[in-house]
Amino acid sequence: MGAAGTGTLFTLALLAVTQAITIKHYLSNSDIERLTQTLKQPYSNLENAYYTIVGLQKLGSQVPDEQAACSFLKSQMDSRNVDSLFYAAEASQALSNCEITVSNETRDLLLAAVSDDTSITQIYHAVGALTNFGLPLVSRDVLGALAAHISKDDASLGIIHALFATSYLSQQADLRSIVEEIEDLVARLDDLGGIYLQFEEGLETTALFVSAAYKLSDHAGMEPAIKEDQVIQLVNAVFSKKHFTTLSEAFSIACAAAALSHNQYHIPIIVVAEGIASVSHKKPSLKLRVTNVLSQSLTSADVQLEYAKSALTKSTVLQQSSFALKGDTFELNFMEVKPPSGYYDFSINVEGDNRFIGNHVELKVKVATEVDITNVDLSVVDRDQSIAPKITRVVYPSKSKVVIAADSHQSFALSFQLADVNTGAELTPHQTFVRLYNQKTDQEVVFVAEPDSKKVYKFDLDVTERKSEFNSVSGTYFLFLIIGDATLENPILWHLADVVIKFLDEETPTPVQSQNLFAPKPEIQHLFREPEKKPPIAVSNTFTALVLAPLLLLVILWIKLGVNISNFTFSPSTIIFHLGHAGMLGIMYVYWTQLNMFQTLQYLAILGSITFFAGNRMLAQKAVKRIAAEQSSRLAKYRTLR
Repeated sequence: MGAAGTGTLFTLALLAVTQAITIKHYLSNSDIERLTQTLKQPYSNLENAYYTIVGLQKLGSQVPDEQAACSFLKSQMDSRNVDSLFYAAEASQALSNCEITVSNETRDLLLAAVSDDTSITQIYHAVGALTNFGLPLVSRDVLGALAAHISKDDASLGIIHALFATSYLSQQADLRSIVEEIEDLVARLDDLGGIYLQFEEGLETTALFVSAAYKLSDHAGMEPAIKEDQVIQLVNAVFSKKHFTTLSEAFSIACAAAALSHNQYHIPIIVVAEGIASVSHKKPSLKLRVTNVLSQSLTSADVQLEYAKSALTKSTVLQQSSFALKGDTFELNFMEVKPPSGYYDFSINVEGDNRFIGNHVELKVKVATEVDITNVDLSVVDRDQSIAPKITRVVYPSKSKVVIAADSHQSFALSFQLADVNTGAELTPHQTFVRLYNQKTDQEVVFVAEPDSKKVYKFDLDVTERKSEFNSVSGTYFLFLIIGDATLENPILWHLADVVIKFLDEETPTPVQSQNLFAPKPEIQHLFREPEKKPPIAVSNTFTALVLAPLLLLVILWIKLGVNISNFTFSPSTIIFHLGHAGMLGIMYVYWTQLNMFQTLQYLAILGSITFFAGNRMLAQKAVKRIAAEQSSRLAKYRTLR
């Protein structure tokens, strides 16, 4: 029982490692450049200027013409509007030598905004403006107002603004009640496939939450209630979008990136190869860049290789090795262990700071090499083997000076070996083709060369058996050898010889035009199923008579009982109603003979509407006459009684 339990725990632990959430999205250098260009827009109003100036500061970019920006803030600021004061005060702090002074009336306006009668956003803006203008405020009053609002309105964005507002308050105040709201907000996040976490309000709200949570946590000195896996999921969600539709959205992404790159608790890290994750004898070292989500190098990190395993054989070729820091990259000379060419799974761990998150990385690395072709033999063998084979040795990359000839009584053969140029080891690339090309007819035939148990590649062409693939066209064919593989640095296309092939009973070869794959194909004549045999005429007539029998019965009953048409009037509504009704029956008949469903519905909609209004009018008229007749009858009866 104990052994079984241990095995189960080991399996679960292994699954947890293999299914660990990894960082899939971050801001690359090109993403940051695109985000910067999005933020660098002409100032159209004070709010957009705030997004641009503060957003660029978060990205570490220079604000163009700071003096002009400061002048714009001062000219656009409305001292009677709390939002305007916040935008101007916050943006001025991101500029150097941009001081904005306000009057006592403005101070009183901002203090008055911190109350139960305003919104959380107004409180946030008022507190931010007061702090940035250097004006005093009572933290206890702000906390009380925020608590009162949160108890009445728990919208996610409102609580996020409360987090921002609290980050401006005194550190001596009791901020725990607001910091605890971070855990509540985390519980509201939607888990998308185990990879992303975001609010249903969208990406902008999620990014603002990340910025507010870490800003307040750093200010209060309390670690946010966000698990490491949740941080990675938030990173994937926030940075999954690379193009931004609004300035405010770009601003929120910049704020989130700055918060995740510079805080006291969680620093998600990115480990990427410098260029292509590939090594070779010409480039023996694997180079890695370790950065934060802003692609800023973390040179203080300690990068360790836990193991490197062959993706094919699963054998470990290297383990417990350190990457050396050179400049802003970490390097490891993997070719020192002389690994065979192929793909390798690297398990990398990054240490050096207990704030690092996502520091265990799996990386696939390619070991590339160069291939050499050796022991290339061309031979022509008689089918009855009465004559010794004619063998021609060709040395790569030269072309054979001897023209190889083969007719219908012979077979043509090619054998060769592939070796690693650097180690001499035998190679078996994924793509090894033999191509025969007739320049006169522009015809080509491609075959696959297969290795035997000794890894000697062989190709045999029986002229008689393969004539259909050549369309029995004799002539001179160029013989090419094609070698390719993802791990080869020198894929090969080698014209090694010319081969004259002559097929049986062909004295004068007939030129064959190259086959056009895009030419019109012959028309396919579809054979429809023959219609089933019709029933006898007597059966059809009998069925028709049975269908018409109810109508005949109706006519007979009318004649016997007498048809009462005394109530029929020749008013327009009556005539139109009956004609419309007959017309609809006619349309149903035409539907079975000519029309389709959509045409029938169009006609019925038009005629049915007219018939409906005419019928309604006709019934209304009859009702009026009936009521008038009843009243006349009552009046006559009343007179008789008198």
